[in-house]
Amino acid sequence: MQIVVDLIHLIEYLWPAAYCFHKPGSDGAREWVVERVRALLNGADPSQVAAGVRRSATLLGRTGKIERRDAVDECAKYMLGLAEYMRYGDALRAGLPIATGVIEGACRHLIRRHLGIGGARWSVEGAEAILLLRAAVLSGDFDAYWKFHAAEVYARTHAAKYRGRVPSTRSALKVIK
Repeated sequence: MQIVVDLIHLIEYLWPAAYCFHKPGSDGAREWVVERVRALLNGADPSQVAAGVRRSATLLGRTGKIERRDAVDECAKYMLGLAEYMRYGDALRAGLPIATGVIEGACRHLIRRHLGIGGARWSVEGAEAILLLRAAVLSGDFDAYWKFHAAEVYARTHAAKYRGRVPSTRSALKVIK
């Protein structure tokens, strides 16, 4: 399973950092954010992007053109902490969703509609089991899952007890008589 940080959440860190370099609402700020997002979508290493953002703030700080860099540091810290989950180029090539709309829509469809039933009480294990089954149905993998499940139940409840040989019903009845 590949985990991907939601691109929209990253952009929420990039905008305040952009305002350390450019006026809020300016074309310069927009272009600054777009450049970093485009680099990440094209496969740039998130740690290198974060390092570049910090370097730019340091250089501008020396010239006195940037006074507050707390948003830059917060953005870089966020990116460095989650860099392994921000491989957007790889995720796009694999066909994985990288933005909120698809992810939250799937959550709403999968979770709210099926677990948000009035008066229902769910244990964590029960909710997880229902969600996994629902995901298998929606992805078209239910038939393959069910064959696997049946084989596992057989192995756990019959093969393990009878060491591969399940007694026939007739021989079991002879023992009872």
